[in-house]
Amino acid sequence: MHIEVGDFHPELQHQVPRLRRMAKLMCVPGVIRIIDWLRRREAGSDVMGLDCSTINIPSSLDDYSIRTRIYRPSNVSGPLPCLVYFHGGGYIMGVPEGSAELVKRFIQTRPCVVVAPDYRKAHQKPFPGGFQDCYDAMIWARDNADVLGCSDKIIIGGHSAGGGLTAAVALKARDTGDVDIAFQMPFYPMIDDTQPTDPQRDIDPPVWDTALNAIGWGAYLRDVRRRGETPSAYAAPARAESLVGLPPTITYVGDKDPFYWETEAYVEGLRTGGIDVSHTVYEGCYHAFEYIGEGGEIGAEARAFTVENFGLFYDRYVTGTSTQEMSLKIE
Repeated sequence: MHIEVGDFHPELQHQVPRLRRMAKLMCVPGVIRIIDWLRRREAGSDVMGLDCSTINIPSSLDDYSIRTRIYRPSNVSGPLPCLVYFHGGGYIMGVPEGSAELVKRFIQTRPCVVVAPDYRKAHQKPFPGGFQDCYDAMIWARDNADVLGCSDKIIIGGHSAGGGLTAAVALKARDTGDVDIAFQMPFYPMIDDTQPTDPQRDIDPPVWDTALNAIGWGAYLRDVRRRGETPSAYAAPARAESLVGLPPTITYVGDKDPFYWETEAYVEGLRTGGIDVSHTVYEGCYHAFEYIGEGGEIGAEARAFTVENFGLFYDRYVTGTSTQEMSLKIE
């Protein structure tokens, strides 16, 4: 289904043609690998105002070491909650450093230690590679809380494919009881592998469209499909039979994003399961509109929604401090 430029949010319309051309270019064989290589040049870069370091976490799948970035506030001491953050990239590209400014905003909003794994992309190791790397990072954070300077409170989050990995990790944590996650933040999560084959959801917005989504899922589920198996809910969380018992959730999505329908279904399932959810939809907005290109005021609104709700859920589920109590302390 073709989306006309005039159907997008007025503040985003001027950059739709350029970003659409970029999305088409990414469909050319080899281009995604080049983009991933370029992004990897950011690896190891620090963020001003934070204590930054790199550690290697052993994989439970094989002898791989998961390069992981650690971000800490430089002026706060004492045990802090841990946010395990998974970057986006369609399961096929990206590095944690690409989300460093967002990580900084989380830390500035409420003090926490951020553990950000550079999980394996599909060309390195298809599912369960990236998923298990993310789960291993969370378990490592749990087991090394003293070393990290963390409390027993763990938050998980991510955007796009990172949101999908967040949803998958939350499912396994619920099923195993390994970690009691305080809350999760799967922002416009990539969770439904059936989207590319559904003509009712076949759309062509800029940044990430149905064609790119087919490439991402095809790479991530390559081994699963070759064996003729049905993907598990840990591979594609939209396949989960029940969302009961998952942690409180913050999420949002644009209604011109290929992930719009799966995000809405996920939110409905969470609410049916009695989960506390903070959710909104941005009309006329495509995938990652608030970070790619010039997002205008609507992009600023989405970024504010992210950190404000992070603060609210932190107070509610990490410290147990209500907004009213916080305001009294400030006064």
